[in-house]
Amino acid sequence: MKKTIGIIGFGNMGSVISEGIKSKHRLWVFDKDRTKTKSLSEINVANNLVDLVNKVDAVILAVKPQDFDDVLEEIKKYLIKDKLIVSIAAGISTRYIERTLGDVRVVRVMPNMGIKVGHGISCLSKGKFATEKDFDFAEELFDYMGKTLRIEEEKMAAVTAVSGSGPGFYFDSIESILAGNKNPEEFTREFIISLTRAAEESGLKHEEAVFIASGTGNACQLLLAETKIPPLELKKQITSKGGTTLAGLDALHATGSLIEAVKAAKKRAEELSKKE
Repeated sequence: MKKTIGIIGFGNMGSVISEGIKSKHRLWVFDKDRTKTKSLSEINVANNLVDLVNKVDAVILAVKPQDFDDVLEEIKKYLIKDKLIVSIAAGISTRYIERTLGDVRVVRVMPNMGIKVGHGISCLSKGKFATEKDFDFAEELFDYMGKTLRIEEEKMAAVTAVSGSGPGFYFDSIESILAGNKNPEEFTREFIISLTRAAEESGLKHEEAVFIASGTGNACQLLLAETKIPPLELKKQITSKGGTTLAGLDALHATGSLIEAVKAAKKRAEELSKKE
């Protein structure tokens, strides 16, 4: 059954998610930077946040963490409690959103950049008031763009470090492999083994670590093959100043250890998180 979904934020992730679901559901989007949405033809563009919220059954929050509080404050007085909130904002807990918006149904999702080629890894956790039906619906949305895994929210910092920042570590390391005409498939296999070990060290169960690490490594290889974008440019796309990927890269360059890179990225994710 088609639902009407609103996406707030039309940056890298918001635009990719809209492409992934626009044929499945009715879609409205809004971004404060109107240049990002002015040329859209198959997707409805809302005039403002309130206009979007009033038109949809579910809202996907795809804004940057620094803009998150402003968006919550603006929509909370118009948000009817029968709407599902799906947040992909890194480091912001369902409890934090519930504290601001009230007894709303929230599902938190951590997708990685593999969703750009339909092979993403998206980990989901459920807020206090969300139902199993809500969880199923959010999972269905992200299944269109790759594989999904339900996970305890307290593990989201580890997920961020492994599947969110992991591609940054992959693209940083594979640059020298490609320059030396070495086998990228063999590098990917070795990377997955190392990332799995790092994921376990960060607190993920073995099955979770294997699922997330293998999906991340394989998605990175596909991104290179299908987009033809240089690895250093792909790394740049997910490396923000003061973020988890940069913290992990600094550790990777200092130690040469993927385990240390993931530890540093996880620590930074925890420092940036808004839990209460």
